[in-house]
Amino acid sequence: MTQSPLLTIDDLWIDVGSRPVIEGVSLSIKPGEMLGLVGESGCGKSVTALSIMRLLAEPPMHIRQGAIHYDGQDILAMSNLELEQLRGNQIAMIFQEPMTSLNPVFTIGDQIAEVVLLHKTSDRAKAARRAVELLDRVGIPAPEKAAQKFPHEMSGGQRQRAMIAIALACDPQLLIADEPTTALDVTVQAQILELIEDLRGEMGMAVLLITHDLGVVSQYCGRVAVMYGGRVVEEAPADELFTNPRHRYTEALLRTIPAANPPGVELPAIPGTVPPPGARPNGCAFHPRCSFCLDICTEEMPELTGDDHHRLRCWNAA
Repeated sequence: MTQSPLLTIDDLWIDVGSRPVIEGVSLSIKPGEMLGLVGESGCGKSVTALSIMRLLAEPPMHIRQGAIHYDGQDILAMSNLELEQLRGNQIAMIFQEPMTSLNPVFTIGDQIAEVVLLHKTSDRAKAARRAVELLDRVGIPAPEKAAQKFPHEMSGGQRQRAMIAIALACDPQLLIADEPTTALDVTVQAQILELIEDLRGEMGMAVLLITHDLGVVSQYCGRVAVMYGGRVVEEAPADELFTNPRHRYTEALLRTIPAANPPGVELPAIPGTVPPPGARPNGCAFHPRCSFCLDICTEEMPELTGDDHHRLRCWNAA
């Protein structure tokens, strides 16, 4: 029996002023699934994630068209009150940089308890106990003492664990992790990702993992969507995508993975940069950087073709 998606994004277009930033993105996530959303900086990954919780800066941003449904609910039709009940309760988000997301004048315990008080209970003592339980759950030593600390008194890894504790405070069904290991050293990165994976298995929640680290995606995600120029250009199960990439951008990204190259060899790089909104070329946005570009690639945007198993948007697929 096919499982119904928990989250569905359908033909989403987002503009900044008159310039399109997100162009026709369609994605779905099933309960308990971890979907990896990958691509270089500027491809539209974080904007897509923010739109799920209606956290876009409106104006200048606005959703031109499309639909976002969570568990049968139309997010784009929700009132502010309904969104307040959704955010942090059913859908939670871990942001890129915890130091800019945590309030510097409140203790970590107070910031976790605030979420619990908003959605679960009016008992402050119960909320404080829940904060300590969550800090223990995410692996912070001496959680009672940690709850009394301010963000600047914790290490980067501990702050990120605290952010995860805040996100998990109400046992959400969907966790959006936007570059959750940015600015952390390699050892701490692995610990944070293992923690998210363990909690996903323990709680049965779905995870949207946004990253530019393809090694992370191959290890933790069951399915992968690749974004470029505000569009999803390829989507497939992780095993298939890594063994049989078909879009030329995906193929180029995989060639840049250090582990895919022999020692002592200069790592390949993709020439050029991601075009910003308003400066995207006609046709396929990747064509100025593509070694396999055809005439049609410069003229027409390819449609997203394939089936639910493997989809791609390329005129000259591998």
